[in-house]
Amino acid sequence: MSARRVVVTGGAGFLGSHLCERLLAEGASVVCMDNFLTGGPGNVEHLLGRPRFRLVECDLTGFVHVPGAVDLVLHFASAASPADYLRHPIATLKVGSLGTLHALGLAREKGARFVLASTSEVYGDPLEHPQRETYWGNVNPVGPRSVYDEAKRFAESLTTAYRASHGLDTAIVRIFNTYGPRMRPYDGRAVPTFVRQAVTGEPITVTGDGSQTRSICYVDDTVGGVLKLAASGFAGPVNIGNPAEMSMLRLATLIRDLTGSSSPIRFVERPVDDPAVRRPDTSLAARALGWRPEVDVATGLRRTIAWFEGELLRKDRPAS
Repeated sequence: MSARRVVVTGGAGFLGSHLCERLLAEGASVVCMDNFLTGGPGNVEHLLGRPRFRLVECDLTGFVHVPGAVDLVLHFASAASPADYLRHPIATLKVGSLGTLHALGLAREKGARFVLASTSEVYGDPLEHPQRETYWGNVNPVGPRSVYDEAKRFAESLTTAYRASHGLDTAIVRIFNTYGPRMRPYDGRAVPTFVRQAVTGEPITVTGDGSQTRSICYVDDTVGGVLKLAASGFAGPVNIGNPAEMSMLRLATLIRDLTGSSSPIRFVERPVDDPAVRRPDTSLAARALGWRPEVDVATGLRRTIAWFEGELLRKDRPAS
């Protein structure tokens, strides 16, 4: 990473904290900004006290100021799980719009490169499969998921406008279903839900008949793709994800097997506008960035399960 000083918005979140960690390891100075709505200081606690790391509690929808030079702004502030953005719909829309506006303004003020964390959700319930960056998507603008989907679509449009109108050096990454350590056990996404239920012996709740598919990408691979994009001159949008597609029933069964759990599978109602399929076409990332995912699903899940087991055991210990 050639950037000397990096601002990471949402840096105390699951993915943001891994970005902060990797950037520090690569020699950058990091300003981590977060309002702790869905992230938490605990995710970056191990980084506090390092001379090149600064944690700032900040709401991006208000005034944003960072003293000194900034070379790169990674805009990762947003609720990302359905449970979170359905609980905080207006905050999600505001950080996607006002928050993106202020993060872009910061990048413009500093002459920094700007990378927007967008999402595979801009494709909605896709009519094209796998999803290429040229696909415009199939999104319900008034459905419950629209607070996230449309916030990210607007953020992409705003980022593109800043590039065209102000000559700002921008890039857009569309992230597909990242998982790994530091996900919250109750954040509502499939991997942490299935792992928590399997580890604790609860029934594993699969929505619908479990035939809907996702393509899950281990966090180290996602971070590697984001930083390759940041270090390039490429504008994107570019998909970063693992093309290894599987059904939700298959994922639940695999996690149960890897944990050695005897949890039964229980089918529950499928959420409104839940996409039927999801798989990235990552040929552009391979061609433009030289990036491909390296961690296979079983390996990534074993690492994630080990972290969850340690975290759940730690929280279950009686206070001394």
